[in-house]
Amino acid sequence: MTADGHVGSAVSLRPLRLRDLDRVDQLEHELFGAGAWSRQAYESELAEPARSYVAAVDARDTLVGYAGVALGEDADVMTIGVVAGWRRLGVGARLLDALLDAARASRARRVFLEVRASDEGAQRLYERAGFRPIGIRRGYYQPGNADALVMRLDLAHARPVGAEATASTPTEEDL
Repeated sequence: MTADGHVGSAVSLRPLRLRDLDRVDQLEHELFGAGAWSRQAYESELAEPARSYVAAVDARDTLVGYAGVALGEDADVMTIGVVAGWRRLGVGARLLDALLDAARASRARRVFLEVRASDEGAQRLYERAGFRPIGIRRGYYQPGNADALVMRLDLAHARPVGAEATASTPTEEDL
C-alpha cells in the first residue's frame, strides 16, 4: 500500500473472465445478499459486446473486486463490488476509473448509475469522480424495497479518482 492509502501495485486490473465467475458468484452473495446477480446474468453480460467488465486481482490473481459498464452514447455502470478487506484502499476508485476509460473509448458522452440511497461511502466515491445526483428511484432495490439515488456524470467533467487506473492490455488468455 502506498503512503496515501492506495493499494498501488498490490492490486492489478484485468478483464473479468468466465473462469472468474465462481468467485464472482460467491462475492455477489456476500456483498449484495438477496439482491445478488446470478452466474447466468454474468455469463450474459460477459457475452454482450456492448459491455466492459474489469477484475481487480491481488498478486496471486485472487479476485478482490469487479465492475462493469454498459456502453453506448449514454453508458451505465452496472456494478462495482469490492471484498470487505480491500475497501477504502483505492480498489473501487481504480475500478470506477477503468469503467470511465471504457466509456470514453466507446465515445459515450454521459455515464449514469444507481446507488443505494443509504450507501454514503459509494456516493462519496462517485462524487469524487464528478457524478452528481439527478433523482431518486423509490423501491428500486428488491427485495428490500430500498431507494436508489440516480447519478450522472458528463464525461467532459470526469475526474480520475484512483491511482494507475488503466487496466492492462488484454492478452489472448484474457479473452
